[in-house]
Amino acid sequence: MATPHETTEAPEAPQAAAPDHPLAGDPVFDLHVGGKLETVSTVALTGAEELSMAYTPGVARVCTAIAEDPSMTQHYTWVPNTVAVVTDGTAVLGLGDIGPAAAMPVMEGKAVLFKQFGNVDAVPICLDTTDTEEIIETVARLAPSFGGINLEDISAPRCFEIEDRLKERLDIPVFHDDQHGTAVVALAALKNALRLTGRTPGETRVVISGAGAAGVAVARILLEAGITDLAVTDRKGVLSSSRDDLTPIKRVVAELTADVTGRSGSLADVLVGADVYIGVSGGTVPEEHVATMADDAIIFGLANPTPEVLPEVAHRHARVVATGRSDFPNQINNVLAFPGIFRGAFDVRATAITEGMKLAAADALAELVGDQLAEDYVIPSPFDDRVGPAVSSAVAEAARRDGVARR
Repeated sequence: MATPHETTEAPEAPQAAAPDHPLAGDPVFDLHVGGKLETVSTVALTGAEELSMAYTPGVARVCTAIAEDPSMTQHYTWVPNTVAVVTDGTAVLGLGDIGPAAAMPVMEGKAVLFKQFGNVDAVPICLDTTDTEEIIETVARLAPSFGGINLEDISAPRCFEIEDRLKERLDIPVFHDDQHGTAVVALAALKNALRLTGRTPGETRVVISGAGAAGVAVARILLEAGITDLAVTDRKGVLSSSRDDLTPIKRVVAELTADVTGRSGSLADVLVGADVYIGVSGGTVPEEHVATMADDAIIFGLANPTPEVLPEVAHRHARVVATGRSDFPNQINNVLAFPGIFRGAFDVRATAITEGMKLAAADALAELVGDQLAEDYVIPSPFDDRVGPAVSSAVAEAARRDGVARR
């Protein structure tokens, strides 16, 4: 037993036992044994002196200082560099409503990506409720522990209200990645695809299939970027105010898109002559419908693991093809956006993530492609080490322009 004057090494974390399960030995499952995260101290506790400063009695001085001036939290805690990754498990990847426990591996993975690509600490939080009010109240009460909130895999349409109300209530960034991360990266890739095919936003016809979280966000950011001829479809066809089955969110989208151009009908109807197809819906678009698109078409089939238009089909009818998969060129991957967006927001202590910050992130991503632009390279790789710094710098500058930066 150590005396008060001796030092002791921290005990090693217990190793999770290899599961007695038929999937043991599968490299994916083996990688996840024991989880993908741990807590690591940033200070060394080598003796009583360090212990007395890191904890009692020294820590009481820091607590008192923060009580007198709460802004000192930004200097003397991990809060300003830490994001909560929050889900209720209702829309996990392409798996659907699998619940909070089954969502944890994804939330852990998201936290790993935050650290790897943005040097942002993240804590996965899986909530055992799907009630909108309970989620809002829970996240709001947790907020003092974090510098930002990343909402993840919460089903539509609840995700829209949850994000909007938390943004109104909190003075830290709140970001629903399924919406805005997808939208930012899709816009960046589309900017380069339009440049490659000689199109301008104002003369480009775009069709989006899928009116959930990602589809609505992609539609909104494309409108902000100057796309004027846009149709969004769900399972029942084009969102237009002539339909009597639209949710409030879908009705707003209809008023901004098909109502302006007068488009209606089915996905097949609006694909005829369209320049761009963006799929965020799942399902399959028959090849005969894809074949009716304009020459030099652009097809982004982003459903995982099976794109709405398989790449081999898309390449027969389109000049630029992108998917959400890592085994094909032009991967529309949210990891290109969210770590850098939060890094930039944290660097200037932003109170929110604005539309201007999202557009700036998309511009920064698109510009990284530069003169290397080609049919199979309209978006950089997540492992391009320029991505994080470029996005974070652009986001920080936009936060200052938009008046949400606190430093």
